[in-house]
Amino acid sequence: MAATCSWDPCEETGQDALIVKFSNGHVKKAEELDFKLFKHSDGINPRKKTRRIVVAESDRLPYVGSNFGSGSLQCNNLCRYFVGVLDKRTMKMKVHNAQLFNMLPVIPGESAVNENTKQADTYREKVDALIEAFGTTKQKRALSSRRLNEVGNETLQQAVALAATNVINQKGVEALRNEVVETEAQTDTALFLPSCNTEADKAEDVYPFDQLLSPNEFDSLKDVGEKMAALTPEELQKMRAENCPQTVLRHLELLPKEDAARDRQSRCAWYLSFLIKASLQKRLSFKFGIEDECPRIIIQNVLKNFTVESFHHGSLRSTVSSSMRIKMVAHCLALLLHMGDQTANLTLLHRDMGISDAK
Repeated sequence: MAATCSWDPCEETGQDALIVKFSNGHVKKAEELDFKLFKHSDGINPRKKTRRIVVAESDRLPYVGSNFGSGSLQCNNLCRYFVGVLDKRTMKMKVHNAQLFNMLPVIPGESAVNENTKQADTYREKVDALIEAFGTTKQKRALSSRRLNEVGNETLQQAVALAATNVINQKGVEALRNEVVETEAQTDTALFLPSCNTEADKAEDVYPFDQLLSPNEFDSLKDVGEKMAALTPEELQKMRAENCPQTVLRHLELLPKEDAARDRQSRCAWYLSFLIKASLQKRLSFKFGIEDECPRIIIQNVLKNFTVESFHHGSLRSTVSSSMRIKMVAHCLALLLHMGDQTANLTLLHRDMGISDAK
């Protein structure tokens, strides 16, 4: 059966409904609590006239909640809250404006903060007060957002100091220093090295081949790999005369006879040649490698992982920075280890990529 709803506005009473939330649990016998509402005596000041304090007294503890100060709920002042009261006899609901209060227990013996001993407001607090009273909607929204995201500096510092003390007591200063040095070293190398499997049982699994060339990228190199595998000695000699990377030529001259291994090695050789050529460029674009029939997925991967995007006269450029060039070198070295049975000629690689022996 479909339900119907109609809205009949009532006269405003001038007093919002109060919704209380007890911070330390749920109330089992709410009827035994004695509630009182206190208003601020200054009805002119825009900051103070809306202040309310709710007091709930029980046999054990009194509870106090307010809509201002540090103990109040961090509600958005730009929102309105409503509560609906359903009359089960007539099945009609009355909707009232509501205010939310966080009820905190008052422990006997605790001293309240004296308003006269409080320090003078800082410049930031005075500006916030002016924004709260006379600011625009945009300024109030920004102020409310900042207050919602604030964390008590003193509380945070105490928590950090306590946590640091506990860690130092447990591990000792020397062990922590060693951990910091190790972490910094790992962070620096992680920026340039391929994905590393520190728990690998075999040398070839330290830098997994699938992380260097994904299955999709490897499949896309089928055509160019076949051309590499079909090169004749005369064509290899011509490539040598055209300053083809010596590292690539060495592997092409020693391709395996077995079909699967030959195909894999030739694909890797083409990809290695492409990376070396890319590392010698200052900037790359999607047109790079077209003459070499570079698959689109390969150039997309190189642009994504081995270049830095920058703006120049309103256009986006993919620049091969010095750090990205080092990353390419590490990637090529890891690929060479897979191609050469975990051995690589660093001298040839340095010459091909224009890197000095010192680096």
